[in-house]
Amino acid sequence: MATDDLQARIDAFPVWHYRFELDGATTPIFRLDAVNRHEQRRRMAFDPLVEVAGGSLRGRRVLDLGCNAGYWSLAAIEAGADFVFGIDGRQMHLDQANLVFEAKRVDPSRYRFELGNIFTYDFAAQFDIVLCLGLMYHIAKPVELFEVISRVAASLILIDTTVSLIPASAFRVAHEDNLDNPRNAVDYDIVLIPSRAAVLDLARQFGYDAVPLARQITDYTGMDDYRTRSRAAFICAKGLSLDSLQPERMDQASLVLALAQKVARRTIERARRRAGRCSRGRSPT
Repeated sequence: MATDDLQARIDAFPVWHYRFELDGATTPIFRLDAVNRHEQRRRMAFDPLVEVAGGSLRGRRVLDLGCNAGYWSLAAIEAGADFVFGIDGRQMHLDQANLVFEAKRVDPSRYRFELGNIFTYDFAAQFDIVLCLGLMYHIAKPVELFEVISRVAASLILIDTTVSLIPASAFRVAHEDNLDNPRNAVDYDIVLIPSRAAVLDLARQFGYDAVPLARQITDYTGMDDYRTRSRAAFICAKGLSLDSLQPERMDQASLVLALAQKVARRTIERARRRAGRCSRGRSPT
């Protein structure tokens, strides 16, 4: 494919959430600091998954839930996965993923991307690994999510999600205002944000050992939610040792402190907004 033609196909999309270097062409990205964000997430979460799998995903079939433009699916292919199946609720993301894999010259027999709702889709095949990055906090049915994962018989799960700082096993009810936003949920505007302990409890309920991953981040540019502990990554496994993983500190005192700091930041932000509105509304003297 000629570089000019490839760039034209890339530019035809209204937004890209990941940057790809594709045979001389580059995908734009909605926020420049997201480039570092995705690189850090890969080192923090994806690389440990490959380590637990034995240093390669060779021989594994991978299911990518909420695959977006195929960034994590491509990471799996590059780590040696035999086959990747990506599912997403938005056609734009699937078109982007197919373009990325075409430009990367990945053998078409090694991947497939399909439009669907993960809760109603008939996953007839089984998979060794499930990728669940940036999805869990966009759904209202976390137990059903693990039921889907359990049905495909995966032995390894990678979860990366926004988390509630409640220092107990709980879910915080949140609302996504605009379902047309391609980064938001596709069905309900009410979503359930899990605490760290809730993710671990869900994993154990379905027979998985689980470890919350330490924040091994070298550059926090674009990573404020990780810095403030409002986002976390987990590896869950059946029949595989997780002893090599460095776990995140999850004691109650540190979570209470993070929650207090978050409340304080929000209080300061609200006060600044109120002050700004009062300043704009004040008559000149």
